[in-house]
Amino acid sequence: MIDHVHDLASVREATERLLSAAGKLDDAALAEPSRLPGWTRGHVLAHLARNADALVNVLEGRPMYASGEARDADITRDAPRPLAVQLADVRESAARFQATADAPADWGRTVTLRNGVTDRAARVPFRRLIEVELHHVDLGVGYELEDLPADFTAREIEFLADRFAGHPGLPAVTLTATDGRQWHTGRPDAGPVGVTGGAPALLAWLAGRGARGADLDTAGAPLPALPPL
Repeated sequence: MIDHVHDLASVREATERLLSAAGKLDDAALAEPSRLPGWTRGHVLAHLARNADALVNVLEGRPMYASGEARDADITRDAPRPLAVQLADVRESAARFQATADAPADWGRTVTLRNGVTDRAARVPFRRLIEVELHHVDLGVGYELEDLPADFTAREIEFLADRFAGHPGLPAVTLTATDGRQWHTGRPDAGPVGVTGGAPALLAWLAGRGARGADLDTAGAPLPALPPL
């Protein structure tokens, strides 16, 4: 069951962790490449701030972004700002998101995100948590996939497995963590490909990060190519 109150508390904690870590940088470090191709650390922080405002739009029934081009332009515009401005923007936009999410609302309603994707309003806080946690890793400041809370990692694996479920470009895949937990994704074909590894490694593959599957065991079968996120 989705617990949006719990997820909102987790978002607050994750945001404080990220701000604390980013606060140890300087302007020069902010201009260095992040782990996302073509993005500096400044791009990552700018995206996090604009994503918080975009999710406010979602919760209030407006389009998430005016357009894909406007989204990209806003990130490009905000990326070169000094560290102090970036941190203030991330903190203030996070507060706007929290204030909107704290208001009385029908959390069972359907909301619309990017590209026409719909979801229950109650899942929006977890979607924000995904942004904060994974982009903290993307900053490349010492917070790794292995440092993510274990319950978050398991939920994000399930979330991404559900996202890819039934995709015609992905064969049936059974994901098995070293502790025995399993998830299923891809087409509902017979004879699924088995992919085994630690939960952080499974998440890295599904989310297109880290070793991207190089440290997973497929019993000699080729590792399937994942569709774009």
